Amino acid sequence: MTTPESLGNGPQEPASPYAQHQPSTPSYPGSTATMPSQPPTHNKPTGLALAALIVGIVAFLSGLVPVFGALVGITAIVLGVIALRKKQSKGMALTGVILGAIATLVSIVMTFGIGAAVNSVSDSQPSEVIEQSASAEPQEPDTAAPVEAAEPTEEAAPAPEAPAVPAVPVDYLSALAKATSYSEMMHMSKAGLFGQLTSEYGEQFSPEAGQYAIDNVQADWNANALAKAKDYQEQMAMSPEAIRDQLTSEYGEQFTQEEADYAILHIND
Repeated sequence: MTTPESLGNGPQEPASPYAQHQPSTPSYPGSTATMPSQPPTHNKPTGLALAALIVGIVAFLSGLVPVFGALVGITAIVLGVIALRKKQSKGMALTGVILGAIATLVSIVMTFGIGAAVNSVSDSQPSEVIEQSASAEPQEPDTAAPVEAAEPTEEAAPAPEAPAVPAVPVDYLSALAKATSYSEMMHMSKAGLFGQLTSEYGEQFSPEAGQYAIDNVQADWNANALAKAKDYQEQMAMSPEAIRDQLTSEYGEQFTQEEADYAILHIND
């Protein structure tokens, strides 16, 4: 009688009931098994970071403009800090902050430099202003009666008195002195000079005093535009068209189109 052990070489272990459920791995080349896909990545928003970068570039280009360059620079810094807090694009946000800080510093230095230069020029010319004021005062007409004056007859009419020449107010003369200094040292335009004289952030003269200064200042506006254009070309390496836009912009130098054309035409002379 034969037993199950005699049919083989020895006792055999029963197959595991879980073996049929084990996944098989293909062992042949060119397997088409696919790896599990990774979850999709979401791009971070860059709205504020991009705005900080753009405003920072504008602030850097207008940093030489007093007050305005500082305001734009501070705006770029604020936008960049908010973008960093919201974890937006770090590169654009930091670039905007850096450009805004540079523009703010340059604008503040330019503002204080202009104020110091103008004050030094004004302090060195007090005697000239006093002499101009004294020379502009009208002379009183000689009303002394002659020793032997004939009595007027009924037919003789009294001679009309000559109208008195009004004296130029002192603040008008001070505004003229300031306008001369700005024109010679900063090469400002007529509109920009009037705005600086009458601005509450500038010299704070009355509009009448500012207009008197503009009407009487000895300035060559074409030459001023050319000097400004050469400064932009040498210091900021700007193109002729960009210089033309900066010269005529209401947020820039505020020269007329004709004055800007003259400057671009002679910039390489």
